[in-house]
Amino acid sequence: MPQLDTSTWFITIMSMIMTLFIVFQLKISKYSYPSNPELKSTATLKQLNPWEKKWTKIYSPLSLPQQ
Repeated sequence: MPQLDTSTWFITIMSMIMTLFIVFQLKISKYSYPSNPELKSTATLKQLNPWEKKWTKIYSPLSLPQQ
């Protein structure tokens, strides 16, 4: 039964790691980030929903008077 030749594994693994590192560096370097990030206004305008425009009262079946 022939033996598995592992003499080239180190070079193969190291070249794979270096290649992955270079590819990720190239991918990350293509992103452009804003130089001066600005704070966004946290005050938002309140939008009234249709059900908030008028007064409504919801009756629970248990709170209705007994008949």
